Amino acid sequence: MQALIDVILPVFLVIGAGYAVTRSGFLNDIHIEGVMKFTQGFAIPCLLFLAIARLDLSASFNPGLMASFYTAAFLCFCVGLIGARILFGRPWEDSIAIGFCCLFSNSILLGLPITERAFGPDNLTGNYAIISFHAPFCYCIGITAMEFVRNRGKGGPGMALGILKAVFSNTLILGVVLGFTVNLSGVPLPTALEDGLQLIARAALPGALFALGGVLVRYKLEGDWKTVAFICSASLLLHPSLMWLFGTFFKLPTDLFRSGVINSAMPPGFNAYLFAAMYGRGQRVAASSVLIATSLALLTAWLWLTLLGG
Repeated sequence: MQALIDVILPVFLVIGAGYAVTRSGFLNDIHIEGVMKFTQGFAIPCLLFLAIARLDLSASFNPGLMASFYTAAFLCFCVGLIGARILFGRPWEDSIAIGFCCLFSNSILLGLPITERAFGPDNLTGNYAIISFHAPFCYCIGITAMEFVRNRGKGGPGMALGILKAVFSNTLILGVVLGFTVNLSGVPLPTALEDGLQLIARAALPGALFALGGVLVRYKLEGDWKTVAFICSASLLLHPSLMWLFGTFFKLPTDLFRSGVINSAMPPGFNAYLFAAMYGRGQRVAASSVLIATSLALLTAWLWLTLLGG
């Protein structure tokens, strides 16, 4: 219960504040859109850039952690895809959008602050390692599957270019790439530049959580409830269970194991809805899943933290 009060509740109170002021009309969609654009498009890329530029790569990129998290994520994508197609009779395009919801966990807006509050800022190494590949991996899987289905296997250079363009036009990925560039080059950042980036980065997570609450106002609880429940189960229960299984097999260090489980236990991120909207498939289910799974995560995150001893 203490973990719920001290670690998880403050994060969801910030989300709730964004929801409340937007629902009341004190802020409107334009205001929230501006905050979201600032945090997602600028502040969070600055945060990721600084984190990865300073990251000890030899200690961070544990093969067992990456294999555990991303194998579990890919299996959840397959479960979502096949389940939507066979159990619920969805078209292939809708099934891929549903699979993407099961694949993409909200590792930045929820995974980072919950891990930091539970285990401290010195235990985020695994989080940043996972985040550095998260968006590229998920978008490559989702876009490749969607383009393959839409072109019925024709593929070709056009499809490959479309995938690369979609992935590397994402500012989060640009922040990661620039961070790796600085890290590997060994070039020190000027003190004034680093201090300025730190000021921006400090606003990233609280601003993004607040904006997430405002964005949730526009979602309506509609869609296929069985499919939504299926996505929530895959995201909040199956993904972390698989991560726990694989992490135990690889005998991960405690801090990396915790980061992997917490990140995999997060609900579908806003990107799950953006992916569905990008292709115009499964949008209602994706929106409902983001809203309901984010609400349920208040309790399921407490469950996983309790199991982890947080």
